[in-house]
Amino acid sequence: MSFTLAIVGRPNVGKSTLFNRLVGKRLALVDDQPGVTRDLREGAARLADLRFTVVDTAGLEEVTDDSLQGRMRRLTERAVDMADICLFMVDARVGITPSDLVFADILRKRAAHVILAANKAEGKAGESGVLEAYSLGLGDPISLSAEHGEGLHDLYVALQPLADGFAERAAEEAEEAPDTDLELTEEEAEDPEAAAPIPMPSRKRPLQVAVVGRPNAGKSTLINQILGEDRLLTGPEAGITRDAISLGTDWNGVPMRIFDTAGMRKKAKVQEKLEKLSVSDGLRAVKFAEVVVVLLDAAIPFEQQDLRIADLAEREGRAVVVAVNKWDVEEDRQGKLKALKEAFERLLPQLRGAPLITVSAKTGRGLDRLHEAVMRAYETWNRRVSTAQLNRWLSGMMEAHPPPAPQGKRIKLRYMTQAKTRPPGFVVMCSHPDKIPESYTRYLVNGLRLDFDMPGTPIRLYMRGQNEANPYKGRKKAQPSRLRKHVEGRRKD
Repeated sequence: MSFTLAIVGRPNVGKSTLFNRLVGKRLALVDDQPGVTRDLREGAARLADLRFTVVDTAGLEEVTDDSLQGRMRRLTERAVDMADICLFMVDARVGITPSDLVFADILRKRAAHVILAANKAEGKAGESGVLEAYSLGLGDPISLSAEHGEGLHDLYVALQPLADGFAERAAEEAEEAPDTDLELTEEEAEDPEAAAPIPMPSRKRPLQVAVVGRPNAGKSTLINQILGEDRLLTGPEAGITRDAISLGTDWNGVPMRIFDTAGMRKKAKVQEKLEKLSVSDGLRAVKFAEVVVVLLDAAIPFEQQDLRIADLAEREGRAVVVAVNKWDVEEDRQGKLKALKEAFERLLPQLRGAPLITVSAKTGRGLDRLHEAVMRAYETWNRRVSTAQLNRWLSGMMEAHPPPAPQGKRIKLRYMTQAKTRPPGFVVMCSHPDKIPESYTRYLVNGLRLDFDMPGTPIRLYMRGQNEANPYKGRKKAQPSRLRKHVEGRRKD
């Protein structure tokens, strides 16, 4: 992107609404109550022929202490320092407040380029507020309506000359959803060595990692430790993070995009509309990720909600890594680790063999092991097995435990091949696929995971009959018309 635009202003002036308008998606949470946005959210914006990065910020408050609002203000001031251009938004219907005067003075000193915009200026109700905005001394205000898309041309005219100055250092970044359920050709299934190599993360296509868990498990603190800076808002209060924030970084030399998500509580406890939006935003981040790190609290691990979150990641077909945080305050570490492994195998059999890593987000201990586990899970997620190996393995599995014969019908497993990767998907051609019990399918999946070294990754196994491609299967033979002998006469043999 050619430049970075930070949207700043008091709470509830419409910053997130304009952010969503510029990126063309509902990425930021929007609600009538003030103070919804707490973290910095970046997005790829598009305005006519301009392409730039837009940053949504928390509403500026007149506090400087260590309270939640004070920490939010420090993050916003940091965004002002990092941005190339600041868009200062005021509410045209409320008019200029004393807080606007204070923040305008701050921006005048800290920002190189400031554009003044009076939002909610549709109709006559906002005319007086637009005229009053001239008193801030930041140039001509732009009349905007982020909700209805009015005034965007004036914003384009104001940005165009500044964008030309930043055009020299423009660098296009492609932020695309990961490729999942990749189908393999017959040649790739027969000989994985001849297939294209496993796609390694690059700056153009970074590895996408989502960190999920219950509230106050330490997700934002962990990501700040990985980034090496206090980029996300943290604190002892539960539920600080609301938006699913994505951040690009190089973790031990590997380009990654890490998603910080809001803590997910039990559905029955989620009553507020805002928390419902936050949880749905986190679920969407899981779908965009390639590797999901399920972060647990060492004091209360493997609660019911933790199991639901891990099961969600497995059902979405993502590589899963389980990390146990706050390990620095644990006293009996050996005993605790043994109990954790036993509970993991018992409560999450669908993720058998997934890495279980102990970390301390506060001190940074265990981050190297977590990085290795993430890369190992990504490699397993892309694993390919040749058809010859699979059929030799299938013969051995059938000799050890033949498939059952329900109602006296013998089931024949004829051959097996890998049809997909990311996650690995296998197809078994057989007779009577609808008669194979779920227990035998689990037996084969567990054998695949053990014999082909695919611990923890979701495995899809499809039973398919060879006559399923017959288009006439299940059709009844058409009966001859009873009127034909009267219309055409009797046929002569």
